[in-house]
Amino acid sequence: MYEQEKINPYGKKGEKDALVMEMFNNIAPTYDRLNHLMSFDIDKGWRKKAIRQLMPYDHRRILDIATGTGDFAILASKILKPEKITAVDISEGMMNVGRLKAKEEGLANVVVFEKEDCQNMSFPDNTFDAVISAFGIRNFSDLDKGLSEMCRVLKKGGHLSIVELSTPVRFPMKQLFKVYSHLMLPTYGRLISHDKSAYEYLTKTIEAFPQGEEMMDVLMKAGFSKAGFKRLTSGICTMFFAEK
Repeated sequence: MYEQEKINPYGKKGEKDALVMEMFNNIAPTYDRLNHLMSFDIDKGWRKKAIRQLMPYDHRRILDIATGTGDFAILASKILKPEKITAVDISEGMMNVGRLKAKEEGLANVVVFEKEDCQNMSFPDNTFDAVISAFGIRNFSDLDKGLSEMCRVLKKGGHLSIVELSTPVRFPMKQLFKVYSHLMLPTYGRLISHDKSAYEYLTKTIEAFPQGEEMMDVLMKAGFSKAGFKRLTSGICTMFFAEK
């Protein structure tokens, strides 16, 4: 078991997946505003870089894991022009926000939202040309199972692109990020979403999640044949790329 799997939202005991769903349903109305505010809109650039990793490869049918409010799926649709993006999540509250955004962008027929347990999906093997995920897999109760599922539904030779928050490893960003994540993030969460605890959970899981080289081993164990990573913005965010 990885350390972040032991951390539950709100510090509650019980099934992690149910608590994660409860948390995201609670913060769904303010999630986008707070997400962009906390990163000073840099998260938009991170997403673009992660999506562009897929441009040289087949991406007609894409699966977006832990889609949340659909930002990553909608952006991927605009950049990659796929036939269809299936956007899955356990939180209907988050996806309802995403459905409205996709409709407003005229993409409701391309970006299709479906409720799925991302660690036990209903899709057949070898269904998708590419799998993407932004800031979501850190919340899995079983990271190995979730990544194995992503590999299972990906076609042979298909590609996985993940962008995830991480902890900087060098001075002074390491120290600055620690202060920011422990003091500012929970404060923003309390003021805007009225849910300080959700953003304390965020910080704890960022620090506990497998970083860099360790994550490469996790991806290979899940069944991918190749894996690599690149740190962005002094290590605040990391892009992972893998091939089945």
